Amino acid sequence: MFDLIIHGGQIIDGTGSSRALADVGIRGDRIAAVGRLESAEAAARIDATGRIVAPGFIDVHNHTDGWLLKVPHLTSKTRQGFTSEVIMSDGISYAPLSPLNAPDWMYYLRSLNALRMDEYEGWHSIAEYMDCINGRNVQNALPQVPYANLRALVHGFGPGAMDDFQLRSIRKEVELGMEAGCTGISTGLDYIVQCYSTTAELVDACRAMAPQDGIYVTHIRYKSGMLEALEEAAEIGRRAGVKVHISHLKGQSPAQVDEILEFLDRTRKDVDITFDVYPYQPGSTMLSFLLPYQVWENGPLGALARLREPFMRELFASGLRSYRLNLDQIHVAWVCGRENVPLQGRKLSDIVAETGKTPEDALYDLLIEERLAVLLVFDEGDDRLVEPFLQHDLYMMGTDGIYFPDSVVHPRQYGSSGRLLGSCVRDSRLFSLEDAVHRMTGRPAERFGLAGRGVIAENHFADIAIFNPEIVQDHATFAEPHQDTEGIETVLVNGTVILRDSQEVELAADSLPGRSLKYRQEG
Repeated sequence: MFDLIIHGGQIIDGTGSSRALADVGIRGDRIAAVGRLESAEAAARIDATGRIVAPGFIDVHNHTDGWLLKVPHLTSKTRQGFTSEVIMSDGISYAPLSPLNAPDWMYYLRSLNALRMDEYEGWHSIAEYMDCINGRNVQNALPQVPYANLRALVHGFGPGAMDDFQLRSIRKEVELGMEAGCTGISTGLDYIVQCYSTTAELVDACRAMAPQDGIYVTHIRYKSGMLEALEEAAEIGRRAGVKVHISHLKGQSPAQVDEILEFLDRTRKDVDITFDVYPYQPGSTMLSFLLPYQVWENGPLGALARLREPFMRELFASGLRSYRLNLDQIHVAWVCGRENVPLQGRKLSDIVAETGKTPEDALYDLLIEERLAVLLVFDEGDDRLVEPFLQHDLYMMGTDGIYFPDSVVHPRQYGSSGRLLGSCVRDSRLFSLEDAVHRMTGRPAERFGLAGRGVIAENHFADIAIFNPEIVQDHATFAEPHQDTEGIETVLVNGTVILRDSQEVELAADSLPGRSLKYRQEG
C-alpha cells in the first residue's frame, strides 16, 4: 500500500539517462518503488500521462535566506520546480553573528534578503539559524559557511591582516559550520569584509574543512579582472586541497568567453572545479556594490556617516567613471523607502537626467536617501554569450535570484528553470531535456552533498517536479518580472504535495515539509 502513486509519466531520473515510462510509488517522505504499479494500491494517485516526472530541482546559488524564514511558500521558486535551496551565498548571510553585529548584518542585507531587525529571533550560530528555518517553509535548505560573517566576528568589518589568534578563531568557526551541516565555505570577494581577505587567509580557512571534503564556493574578485580572479580561486583549491565552485560565471565578450572556457579545461586537470550560472546574460546587484571599500570600515551602520565625507564622494565618482556603465541599460529594481518607489523600473539615465546632477552625484545621493538599500538590474548583454556555459559539462543551475514582492527584480527569480527546460531545449537545442534536468538535480545533489536527493530512485526522498515538456517556459521579463514559469504542474517535497495544477496547496503551519539539510547526511 502506497500513500501516493504517480502513474503514466515519463521518468527523467536526474542521472542524465534517457527517459523511461514508469510509475513512482511513495510512502511517507520516500520513494518506495519505481516501475509498473498499475495494480498496486494507493491512498491517492496523480496522473502524469504526457508529463515528465523529474527529481525536484536544486538551486545552488540564490538569496532566499531571509525569505525561507519569513514566507512559508515562495511560489516564484516552487512554480519553477525548485524543492531545495543552497543558501548563504556570496559569503554574506544572517549567521553566524553576534549580538553586537546583528544590527549591522540586518541593515546591510536589506536589499538582498528581506529580514528587518524586528524579525531577528536571537540566533547566533549557523546551527541556530537552520533550526529556525526547519519546518518553517515548504522548501529544503542546505547552508554554506558565509566567510564575511566569520571575518566580521573575529576581526570586525575593517581591513587589515588577521593575527594567529584570529586565524585560529576562523578555523574553529569553519569547523562549527561543517558540524552544523554546511556544504563548505562561500565567499563574495567583491563584497563587504571579505574584500580584505588575502589568498593565504582563504587557503587557511579552507584547510579547516578539507577533512570533511567541503567545497570552496566563490564569487571571485571580478573587480580585479576575470582571469586573475579565476586563477586565485584555483590556487586556493590547490593549496588547501579542496574542491572549487565558481558562482555565476559568465563572460562579457566572445573573446572573454573563450578565455574562461580555456581556463576551465586547463584547470580541471588538477583542480576539482565546477560552476553555476543562470540562463540570462544581464545581471543584478546592489548599488552599494559600486562604493569604495573604505565606506564599510566601521560596519554597515557606520557607512552613512562615511558617505557624508567629501572624500568618499570623490572616490565614488572616480570609481563609477572607471566602470564605464551604460546608465541607459540599468534600472532600479527595488528601493527601501516609499518616497522613491516610483523610481522602480526606471532607467538610471532618466533618473539622473531629472535631478540635473552629474551621474556620480545623483547615484551617490540616492544611496544616502535610501540608506544604502538600492537594488539594480543591468539589462545589457546578449544572452547568447551565456550559452557556452550552459552547455558545459561542469555547469549546474544557480538562479542568483533576488526577490521582493513590490519591485522590478531580475526575471531570473521567476524564470530560470523555465528558460533552461523550455527555450534552451526546444528552441536553441543547446542540450537534451535529460541534460537540462541533470544540471538541476543529480549533478548539484552530488556536488553539494544533498544526500538521498536529486535522483528518482527507491529509498530516495520524494522531492519531485512534474511538468509538461511541450509548454514549460519562462514568461518573466525585465519590465514585468513577476510572471511565473508555465508548465510546472505538480511539486512534492519530502512526499508532500506543495503545488497541484500549478497552484499552491494550502498546508497547516505545523505540517510544512521543508527541512534544514546537512551536507552528505540524509534527513
